Order: sequence, then structure tokens, then C-alpha cells
Amino acid sequence: MELSIHDYGYVKNLSSSLQYSPTNCLTKFLNERQHPFSNPSSSLITAAKKKSPVPSSKGIQKSTDKHLSHILRSEAAIEAIERKANSTSVKRNRFSPKLLLEALDNAISHRRWESALKIFDLLRNQHWYEPRCQTYTKLLVMLAKCKQPMKASYLIEVMLQDGLKPTIDVYTALVSAYGYSGLLEKALEIIDDMKLILDCKPDVYTYSILINSCTKHRRFDMIEHILADMSYLGIKCSIVTYNTIIDGYGKAGLFKEMENMLTEMLEEDETCLPDSFTCNSVLDAYGNSGMISEMEKWFDEFQLMGIKPNVMTFNILIKSYGKAKMYDKMGYVIDYMTKRFIPPTTITFNIIIDTFKRIGDIEKMEEFFIKMKHVGMKPNAVTYCSLVSAYGKARLLHKIDSIMRQIENSDVILDTTFFNSVISVYGHVGDVKKMNEIFLAMKDKDCEPDSITFATMIHAYKTMGMMEAAQDLEKKIIKIQGQG
Repeated sequence: MELSIHDYGYVKNLSSSLQYSPTNCLTKFLNERQHPFSNPSSSLITAAKKKSPVPSSKGIQKSTDKHLSHILRSEAAIEAIERKANSTSVKRNRFSPKLLLEALDNAISHRRWESALKIFDLLRNQHWYEPRCQTYTKLLVMLAKCKQPMKASYLIEVMLQDGLKPTIDVYTALVSAYGYSGLLEKALEIIDDMKLILDCKPDVYTYSILINSCTKHRRFDMIEHILADMSYLGIKCSIVTYNTIIDGYGKAGLFKEMENMLTEMLEEDETCLPDSFTCNSVLDAYGNSGMISEMEKWFDEFQLMGIKPNVMTFNILIKSYGKAKMYDKMGYVIDYMTKRFIPPTTITFNIIIDTFKRIGDIEKMEEFFIKMKHVGMKPNAVTYCSLVSAYGKARLLHKIDSIMRQIENSDVILDTTFFNSVISVYGHVGDVKKMNEIFLAMKDKDCEPDSITFATMIHAYKTMGMMEAAQDLEKKIIKIQGQG
């Protein structure tokens, strides 16, 4: 089966309206080596756009330069405020409201929680400061994402000192702070406290946050109790609640519980019918576990419910068939996407490239890498990581050098995982000089080495008999850990 993806560069304003016949199921078509989907009808949707007068190029250039200059000045001012906030000698009453608030928003958006709290302390000491619940809520949500429940609790106390009454959003953010940190019993205590506060009763969103935390930390024993608590208070599950539980059970391999929740969703609540997220969670759960027949069965079931597959659905199918070494079926899905003008994403290509990497099919892997760039999809760190790994196993080191040159001439953002892959390849072949060069290059790309980086390098040193270098690196690691 020849796997191919057509050029999507010229296909614009195109969408497919897929309609499925109940009698045409996925399994039947796959077993008969036909297309794995029912025969759809597609429609071309075009939108007329009003033309606006085109300004002169000089006007555009002047406007752009002015806008860019303004942005750079603002960013410099924001950075200056953040530096001052971290200084102990800064005067607290000479800041522009606009820049101080922008600096706070910037720190929050980048999750620099320590800086954000210090800037907020400066803000509270300004003569023009007026306490607002919205500001506290933003800070609490950030602290929750940064897993800082104690700081979040302290912020609630500061809020009370400012004379503000916490809202349901504030308490929900506090629940998420404890929940995301794995302190689920404490999160449940906060919900119990909310029940006693007028106008702050927990709602379905509060409980959904707690349930999500339970699934993340594999505390499925608490879910039944939480659902019973919701039922007692007359709070119905939302589609988000159901999907969170179904996805959590699926990722944990609790297929019976997953299907039971899906059945309950279908039978007991007509207002929360399954959607594409539900479909993808179930398909991914079975596909990732190699349970292909179950995945195909549920694919057909969701079609009968009227749920149309999206590109994520196709990505799941491609990944699952590739993992199960069912390359013909994987090819049918790719061909289907091509013929129905369903544009692949970077993730689609990464899945295909990784599949061929795992089986050592360099030719096919490179074919899809070329097609990926041909259709205008930019490779990312995941793409290059797969290529490097495949070339390393095949001892095609000259191709890794070529990849590194491509990256140098691109704006791709590399990560520690990518550098670990390259370091592993050079370490495995005993090219210590190249390995050290890549290690130093991590600093230039602002990538922090992790335990895998150091373990890989130490193993390479020891394999090459460079015991002194290995010991020196081990000492550095111990020193770094001691400072932490």
C-alpha cells in the first residue's frame, strides 16, 4: 500500500461535511481492504471577503516601526519593574499604574509566581491602589498551575485584609491549587467550607476541577464519593465532568469503569450527550492499549451517534494502527484524509514519522518528512527528535549533522528531550567530542540538562574509559543538587 499525502498548499477555504451510513462500519471496510470509513459527501464552502483600500508601503513601514518601538520600550519597562520588585531597596511609591499592571500580567502569564507576588506587593503599596477580586483570582489561578497551595492560602488572607469578600471563583482557584498539588483531602475540605458560606456554594465547575485532580493523581477511589456529594446537593454533571472522568479512566486502563460512565452519560442525562472529545478519549484508550477491535467497534458506535471524526480522531487511528503494526490500515486512514481534503497537522506527520522510525524504515520516514515541509507544515523538536533517533540507530551520523544545520537555519524551538537524543547518539558511538559540543549548545538554546542528560554522558564517559571525566560530572551533579 503506497502511503501518500497530497499537496494541501493550494487547498483553501475547504471543509468536509461527513455523513455516515449506519450499515457501513469501520471493521467491515478494513477487513475487506477498502476505505475504513463510510462514503461521505463533501461540500466546498467559499467565503466572499470585502476588499479594503491598500495603504502605501511607506505608511505600513512607518506604522510597523512605530508599533515595534512601542512594544520594545514597554517590554524593557516591564522587565525593569520586575527587577525592581525583586530588589530589597526599591522605593514603593513611584510607579506608573499602567506599567505596573502590565508587569504583573506579564509575570502571571509566564507563571513566574515569585516575581508576580513581589510585583503585587509593590502594587498594594501604591497610593492609587484599589483592591479587586479579579486580580486576586488571576494570581490564585497562576499559583494553582504552579502548584503553590500554601502561597494561595496566604493570598486569601491578604485578600481579607484588603477588605474583599472571596467569591466562588476565588475558592475554586484555591481548590485547584490544593488539588493539582495532590492534596486532595485538603481540597475537599475547602469545598466543605464553601457549603457553609453564603453565595459561595460549590458548583459543577468546582467539582470538575476536583475530579480532574483525582484522575491526574490516580485517586479514582474518591470519584464515587464526589459524585454522590454532587447528587446530594442537586448538582448535575456537565459534559466536562463526564469527559474528565471518562478520559481519566481510559488513561488508567480502567475500561469497564470508562464504559460504565459512558453508559450513564447516555442513559441518565440527555443534556450531556457524548461529543468529539468523548469519542477521542475512548478511541485513544483502547488504541493505545493495542485493543484495536474495541477501538474500531467504538468508532462505529460514535458514528451512529452522529459524532463526526476530526483530525485528532484520525491521528489517534494512525497512531494506534502504527503501534499495532497494522500498516495497511494506517495507510487507509492517511489515504482517506488525503482524498477527503482533511489537512494533516504537524502532529499527524510526527506520528507517521515516529512510526517509521520505530521500524527502521528510513526511506519512508524521510519521504513523509519531505512531504511535511512541502505542504507547509513546520517541523518541531518532536519531529527532529524522531529523525535523530532513527539516524542514530542506523549509524547515519552524517544525516544528524545535516539535521543540526537545518535547525541552525530555522526558528524551531528545541527542548531538553531533543538534546538528550543527540547526546545519546554521539555517546553511544563514542564520539565524546561531539557529545560535549551538543551539551554546551544546550546553554545557547536555554535548555536545562536533566538527570537523563547527565546519566547518558556519565555512561558514555565510563564506556570510553574516561573515569576521571565521569567522576567530575558526578561531583558537579551532587554539588548542584546540594545547592537546590
